Amino acid sequence: MAGIPQGFWAGEHRMLARVISLVEDDMPNKEEVLRELYPHTGRAYILGITGSPGAGKSSLVDSIMREIRKRNQTVGVIAVDPSSPFSGGAFLGDRIRMNEHAMDEGVFVRSMATRGSLGGLAKTTKEVVKVMDAFGIDWIIIETVGVGQSELDIMYIADTTVVVLTPGAGDSIQSMKAGIMEIADVFAINKCDMPGADTLSLEVNLMLDMQDDHIKWRPPVKLTATINKGEGITELLEAIETHRNYLNEKGFFAERRRERTKNETLDIVNYQWQRLVREEVNRPGRVSELLEKVAVREIDPYTASDSIINWIIADLKKV
Repeated sequence: MAGIPQGFWAGEHRMLARVISLVEDDMPNKEEVLRELYPHTGRAYILGITGSPGAGKSSLVDSIMREIRKRNQTVGVIAVDPSSPFSGGAFLGDRIRMNEHAMDEGVFVRSMATRGSLGGLAKTTKEVVKVMDAFGIDWIIIETVGVGQSELDIMYIADTTVVVLTPGAGDSIQSMKAGIMEIADVFAINKCDMPGADTLSLEVNLMLDMQDDHIKWRPPVKLTATINKGEGITELLEAIETHRNYLNEKGFFAERRRERTKNETLDIVNYQWQRLVREEVNRPGRVSELLEKVAVREIDPYTASDSIINWIIADLKKV
């Protein structure tokens, strides 16, 4: 296919990395490549791992990945990291993550920088998911950056979202608040070998009991530890698969994906419209003159914005 390197469809990781870089760097042929990949997407199961910094998300992802590989299924990991203020790249790279799987052809790990995006994900995360999906990966795990209660974007991408909590980190208080706690399909009380894990588990379960009358799915709470052989990881993955089966049996899986596709289309429309507006604003002449009038309060910003929109529409009609 045009725009996609040879070897991608043959399962070469080097070519997968090249296509992801093309998407991340917003190359001119990005949209062409995504169009060609789209018919091959929709088969991977997307798992989101989120939680506060220091909760042990990376170690937990590593343990989940190991458990999935025991079942001879392939795994792609998108590890979203904070951005360097100087280079814009990820502070943590995939070279220092999950070294155990470095030579495993059934595993592909990609670190992504947020590049200023809020909500715990990078702007291109959805597109990288599509690339991995088209590549034929069975499970795609997204580990968010860890920004606390504003980290909600993952719920719009993942089929199942695991919220990771740890004892002694203030999560017992956080569990009573709205926000990140409400997006969980499964709770993982990680570092359960530490004091307070049972108490935190009890508090989360009490919170769920209080809202049990108006939720369709009651998120299970699993105790995990990633040291040694990994305690509770098998049970955690079983809980994730139970949720997957629940979504399929109730028809929610197909419904969620339909809604996600609709919303994504609208996001693309919004992005394209913003691009057109930026192009209009960057042109010398009428827009800059209009903005100058707004700056000196000769005209209000609402009237000015209507004029800019009308100019863009008129220009599109001429094309």
